[in-house]
Amino acid sequence: MLQGKTIILGISGSIAAYKAADIASKLTRDGAKVQAVMTEAATRFITPIALRSITGWPVVTSMWDMASEFSIEHVALAEAADVVAIAPATADIIARLASGRADDILTCTVLATRAPVIIAPAMNDNMFTNPVTQDNIGKLKARGFVFVEPGSGRLACGTTGVGRLADKDTIISTVKKVLSENGDLAGKRIVLTAGGTREPVDPVRYVGNRSSGKMGYALAEAARDRGAEVKLITAAISLPPSAGIDVVTVETALGMKLAVTSAVEEADALIMAAAVADYQPSKTASSKIKKESPELTLELVKTPDILAEAKGDFIKVGFAAETEDLIPNARKKLKEKKLNLIVANNIRAEGSGFGADTNKVTIIDKDGKVEELPLMSKREAADRILDRVVAILKAKSK
Repeated sequence: MLQGKTIILGISGSIAAYKAADIASKLTRDGAKVQAVMTEAATRFITPIALRSITGWPVVTSMWDMASEFSIEHVALAEAADVVAIAPATADIIARLASGRADDILTCTVLATRAPVIIAPAMNDNMFTNPVTQDNIGKLKARGFVFVEPGSGRLACGTTGVGRLADKDTIISTVKKVLSENGDLAGKRIVLTAGGTREPVDPVRYVGNRSSGKMGYALAEAARDRGAEVKLITAAISLPPSAGIDVVTVETALGMKLAVTSAVEEADALIMAAAVADYQPSKTASSKIKKESPELTLELVKTPDILAEAKGDFIKVGFAAETEDLIPNARKKLKEKKLNLIVANNIRAEGSGFGADTNKVTIIDKDGKVEELPLMSKREAADRILDRVVAILKAKSK
């Protein structure tokens, strides 16, 4: 979604300025045109030539820079921007913007633009928590500026506290979310599930599966990047949450059912990418079962059928992970659960299945149309699935 977008990356005089190189690199790799704008203080921490080498574009450090395509720098930059992201943003830059002062090329550019502005602060913890700084931040938030909250940890001054620049992925996710506000899922509420549920045998052991949650997370990020309001209900997995996604963590099938039932009340679509355990122990031992016998017999009972039991006027999309008879099994599930779409994948196929970063899926709709996709990244597959969801939503609104 960043392909062809112009992003003004503002860099101010913080020790965290060196991290701007990573941000610029990732944005550029994702297809954006990144135009770096640096304050004079920022050039003491990272050189303009480093940013130019990464982005492939001249770096602006002064009102009087005359790059070939800009005549009046701050105006031309401001008009070209799809979004302005200041990372890192120091206390003085925040104060200047809050008071409307345009003392340098960066603040001039921000005041001249109609594009959304994202600010990622980085400073000493006492500076960040100071009431003056917090008042300035409050003023900018009230004016529509988007803030990426700093993290906590060891700071450059040697103290520990809040004020560390947010991590690269959080900042880039925020850029994508801001740019998605006019996407084809803008204003839609999408509920997604991910991961594999764990059904406890005792306080130590559980019945589960091999799901990594990667497909569900890819769908959540893709839906967010297309403007949707996303709620991700995820079983216990190690993937980090993404910015702009409301994440609800559950463990068992019953916990997921309760969360889904509540979430779909106002949903436009439910996409069940989670691998919900089909069975759970009929009883859970209150203490660890000791290894005293050569055999252990567990009585298993069915878990709730979340997708079949979910009720409401929303699109229902299911997944079918199969080892054989892929299409027949998927068609059966599609019909039994009354789905709009089902996404089937053979988990034994090369490059596909649990834990892989790629997937080879087949999409079947309720009219019987079969679309077999080639092997692609799970993010690419997510967008192809969402293309079909968007088409159904449009047809439904006519």
